[in-house]
Amino acid sequence: MVSDILVASNRGPVSYALREDGELEARRGGGGLVSGLSAIGPDAGAVWVCAALGDGDREAVRRGVGETGVRMLDIDAETHAAAYNGIANSVLWFVHHMLYQTPLEPAFDAEFRTRWEAYRTYNRAFAEALAAEAAPGAAVLIQDYHLALAPGMLRELRPDLRIGHFSHTPWAPPDYFGMLPDDVARELLRGMLGADRLGFLTRRWADSFAACCERLVGGTGDTRIGVHGLGADAAFLRARSREADVEDRMATLREQIGGADRKTVIRVDRTELSKNIVRGLLSYRALLEEHPEWRERVVHIAFAYPSRQDLAVYREYTAEVSRLADEINTAYGTDGWTPVLLHVKDDFARSLAAYRLADVALVNPIRDGMNLVAKEVPVVSDGGCALVLSREAGAHEELGDAAVTVNPYDVTGTARALHEALSMPAAERAERTERLAAAATALPPQRWFLDQLEALRAL
Repeated sequence: MVSDILVASNRGPVSYALREDGELEARRGGGGLVSGLSAIGPDAGAVWVCAALGDGDREAVRRGVGETGVRMLDIDAETHAAAYNGIANSVLWFVHHMLYQTPLEPAFDAEFRTRWEAYRTYNRAFAEALAAEAAPGAAVLIQDYHLALAPGMLRELRPDLRIGHFSHTPWAPPDYFGMLPDDVARELLRGMLGADRLGFLTRRWADSFAACCERLVGGTGDTRIGVHGLGADAAFLRARSREADVEDRMATLREQIGGADRKTVIRVDRTELSKNIVRGLLSYRALLEEHPEWRERVVHIAFAYPSRQDLAVYREYTAEVSRLADEINTAYGTDGWTPVLLHVKDDFARSLAAYRLADVALVNPIRDGMNLVAKEVPVVSDGGCALVLSREAGAHEELGDAAVTVNPYDVTGTARALHEALSMPAAERAERTERLAAAATALPPQRWFLDQLEALRAL
């Protein structure tokens, strides 16, 4: 059955685990895209095309097990790994987040070219599936850097479709994007420009894309560009943060913090290189060194959930986060005070508990497409929370006026910002939190998705 609305992304709304008894267990995901798609309602008959990501997913495809409205693609595992880890996460992510140590990397050699061919194959599989599932004139919303070539490929197969693509990451400026081989850079841009409309999280990222196009392919042609700053889902967050398991986690955290008068600085991140957790810990250590009055009066609750551990550089980074937290605790801790409470196991209820307890939230990425943590904390905060926010986070475009802004590379400046945030009068903190929450929820996921769909259909 063909559909008038299609979404494509690497990760789908459901995944499957193969149990010991041979049965498949379905696990449903969340996130802004899932919430957004729900806004069109079940009667719309939308189809979500995604990749099979593990053995359980691939077995589900082979058995014909699936959810209504989900088309899962069983792309060859080696091809998927080369496209996903070899190109999307090891090249495109690094380019857009400007993460390379340029004296040593990148080096675009023969192995890169083999992986690039896998990336093409992966994108072509999506384009062919979308072409087969789409009704005449259907609206297709393709997601993110994993599928940058798919719009152009789909345009060749189905010129009748209205094709959109949304980038959830930053977009690199022309000089940095220009590190890619010239033919690859042009292929990426032309693939994106196969869409009728491209969406970005901020005007800055949209302008960077347009500048790359101007330099490398002569402009954006007939493709329209829009900005849609994905916001927090206030209703969901407020309801979920009041459930019993969150209350339990709050009690545990209070016990770990110790001392009713102690303030908390929280961060909630994956151990992703761009999140800048190490410099955040260095800044907290500098705070304790330069302002000894905060010793035994503040606790840094750091949730650093391991990410992309199949890549060596991420394993090393995760280990450095743990090492530095231990070093701070050894240097400054006392019998009744642990300066850093580091948790590495993902626990959404515990994250919400930390949001509610936080006096200060530290969000200091090197570069981030948006950063929803910066938007979620003020929405659920119990007593008001000061936000220390990197100017390189996409969220800064909307939240900067009410945040304490930092240069993510400046450890001394971030320590100074932490001191300012911890010293902020309660009334000012509450007023800023109110403004942050209003800005953070201006475009909730449902409206974010519908705005893009309506703009695409209006073309």
